[in-house]
Amino acid sequence: MTETRLRTWTHSVAYTLAAIFIGGLALQNLRYGFYQLFYLALAMTALLAAGLIYTLICRRHQLSAPGHLIILCLLNCGLVVSSFTMNAPGISHWAMPLLVLNLTILPLRHGLALSTLLLIPLIIAIWLEQPTADALITSSGLVLLLAVAGLYIWSYDHMAQSAQDLAITDPETGAHNARFLDETLQKEISRAIATGHPLSVVSLNLDHADEVRDLYGKDGLQNLLKSITEHLFEIIRAGDTLYTVNGSEFFLILPFTPEEGVRVIAERIRRSITEHDWPEVGTVSVSLGCTTRGNGDTSTDSLRSRATHAMNEARKRGADSAWFCPGEPVKA
Repeated sequence: MTETRLRTWTHSVAYTLAAIFIGGLALQNLRYGFYQLFYLALAMTALLAAGLIYTLICRRHQLSAPGHLIILCLLNCGLVVSSFTMNAPGISHWAMPLLVLNLTILPLRHGLALSTLLLIPLIIAIWLEQPTADALITSSGLVLLLAVAGLYIWSYDHMAQSAQDLAITDPETGAHNARFLDETLQKEISRAIATGHPLSVVSLNLDHADEVRDLYGKDGLQNLLKSITEHLFEIIRAGDTLYTVNGSEFFLILPFTPEEGVRVIAERIRRSITEHDWPEVGTVSVSLGCTTRGNGDTSTDSLRSRATHAMNEARKRGADSAWFCPGEPVKA
């Protein structure tokens, strides 16, 4: 399940449960003749139903749907105004589903901010209208509910981010994995086409990787690749991204980098790795192939294959070398 589908499902369930809860309050108040509270609950239920409909309509854009904030602001403002204008002590309990709804629907910071803006005037109204003991219990319960819900949402977001990091990161080297490479490269190609800015890539292969494995074992090769990854992270620019491909190969995406720039960067990487003294292994060399997006490069396959072809050309010409393979010039 994608994040967008998960959010659509979560938002739909949250709006539905909150609507059922508030709708039940509406029926109870109608039964006992509290018509002001009945109309308030009816209006809140209608807003919750609108939130559910909005979620279903914008199901493909749940990561950037501003309508949720508007709907929740109206719900929270309506409850705050009613708490000061209606003489109904039990109305403070209506804040409970709204607090959970704020944190479930909105990003954590926005949800906490909106919930705090709801609680401050609501607690003031509680202390003005209720006896001290009742006000202390009610306000403490609302604050505790906000704290528990906020902590749970924070923990969930943290675990989700950790799972996402594991899904796109190679566990051996710490660089991004090949699965994430195509997704990022396609985004950068689309951005380069839209803006007209250059885009370059580099394919890097460790020379004599089999010999290193034979001499130092699989662990020795993995330690070397991890050290090279850390070294590359130190020398690449902010905005450049590094990926591990096929064991001893690396791939770099260099946005806003023309042919002259990628040639200089590839040579700097080659010299930096060659001149470095690596633990246990000593000196090693790499072969690099680089290319720049051409006019016909609209997908990842052409760029990756040309960079790999350039890297193979570099290996044919001897270890410790870099080779550039041009693409079709981009038309202005």
